[in-house]
Amino acid sequence: MDFQPDLPIPISYVSGRYLLFSIDAVTYLRREHHICGVLIGTLPQIPQQNVFLGLPLELMPEEARLLVDKGVACIVDEAKAHDGMNTLLEEDRRRYLRDLESQGLHVSRIQSDRKERNREQTLKKLEEKKAKAKAKANTSAAAAQTPTVPEEATSIPSPKNAAIVDLFNAEDRSSSPSTALTSTPPQGAVAITPATSYPPLPTPPPSSHLSAPADTSLSPGLRFGCQYMAYPGDPLRFHSHFLVVSYGWDQNIDIMDLVVGGRLGTGVKKGFLIGGAQKGIDEVDSEADRVDTVRAFSLEWAGM
Repeated sequence: MDFQPDLPIPISYVSGRYLLFSIDAVTYLRREHHICGVLIGTLPQIPQQNVFLGLPLELMPEEARLLVDKGVACIVDEAKAHDGMNTLLEEDRRRYLRDLESQGLHVSRIQSDRKERNREQTLKKLEEKKAKAKAKANTSAAAAQTPTVPEEATSIPSPKNAAIVDLFNAEDRSSSPSTALTSTPPQGAVAITPATSYPPLPTPPPSSHLSAPADTSLSPGLRFGCQYMAYPGDPLRFHSHFLVVSYGWDQNIDIMDLVVGGRLGTGVKKGFLIGGAQKGIDEVDSEADRVDTVRAFSLEWAGM
C-alpha cells in the first residue's frame, strides 16, 4: 500500500523558496498530484554534484499555489516555526532522540545483514570457481594419460590457479558453516540526520500558515523557447508533447509569436499549445476572480 502523509503537507518557505524536505511528501505529491519540482540538495560522497542532487525539492510558485488551493499543502515560514524549538519540552526532546537512536539501530542491523548476505554469495562463487578449476584439471590429466601423478598436482594446472585455490582454502579455513549463517550484531547505531522539522516541532496551526504564492512571470520552459512543457505523464517516463505559452484572457497575441512558436514546436516534433484562463462571467476583476474553464489551442506546421 502506498504511503500517504498527513494533510496538509507543510511546504517550507525559506529565503523566498518553497521547499519540501520529506521524501514521503515528495513521492506522494509526484504520484498523486503530478508535482515534480526540482531537486537542489547535494549528496555526500558524490563527485558529480551538479548531476546527482537530492532533497530538498524546490517547487515553483505555481506548484505551491496549486497545492494550497487544492487543500493538499500549506505554506510554513520556517524561520518563525523554528522559534518554537526554544519552548520544546525536555521530555519531548529526549523521546525524539530515543526514536532517532532506534532508527539508527534498525539501519545498522539492515546493513549488517546485507553485508553477511554479500559475504555468503562471495563464498558461494568462490566454491563454484574452485569446483570448475578442479574439474578442468582432472579432465586435462585424463587426456594426458598421467594416472600416476598425485591428485594434488593434477588439480592445479598453473601457479596462478594454485594461488587462487590457496585463497579459496584460506576462505574455507577462516569461515565455517555455522558462522556463515550468523549475522554480526550491530556495534552501534547509525547516525540519523532528520530531514524534516515536524517532528520534533509540532505542526504549525492553520493560523500561522502563509498565503498562497501570487502569480509570477516565471518561465521554466525558457530553454525550450516556451513557458512550460506539457507531458502526458511523469517526465521520467515520457517525452513532452507540447510547448506551452499562456496568455491573459483579453491579451492581444502577436501573429509572429504564433508563427515562431508553431514552427519551433513542429521542428522538435511537439505541438505548440497556447491557452488562457477564462474568468467567471459574473465576477469582477479582483483577487476573488474564479476560473471556470481554460481555453487552449494547438498549432502545428504541415510539410516540415
